[in-house]
Amino acid sequence: MSDATRLIATPLIVIARKRFADDAARVFAAYDERGCVGLVVGLPLNMDGTSGPAAQSARAFARNLLALRDVPLLLWDERLSTSEAARALIEADASRARRAEVVDKVAAAITLQSALDALRARMP
Repeated sequence: MSDATRLIATPLIVIARKRFADDAARVFAAYDERGCVGLVVGLPLNMDGTSGPAAQSARAFARNLLALRDVPLLLWDERLSTSEAARALIEADASRARRAEVVDKVAAAITLQSALDALRARMP
């Protein structure tokens, strides 16, 4: 989740993907509750930049979301976000159990922050 000025990404929730209809309903419920203006979907590219099955799945998820609702959506490279999140949590002295509980949420915030920073850098 980002603040209204699109400067700071903050971890919100993790939606464990199960059934697309349920997942999409949760995404759009959070989107509507918070007055969001767009979505960023993490794109898990391989380290060499190629797309594997996980990236294809993320693209399909994004396409299916857009089929339900016309909202601004950006696919953003999420390589190394989980390892960066784990490092940050270790540095914050989070227990192993706490890290396991929040690492995906923190990784999502890191991915969003990267997209926000890049978008801001492109603005005049």
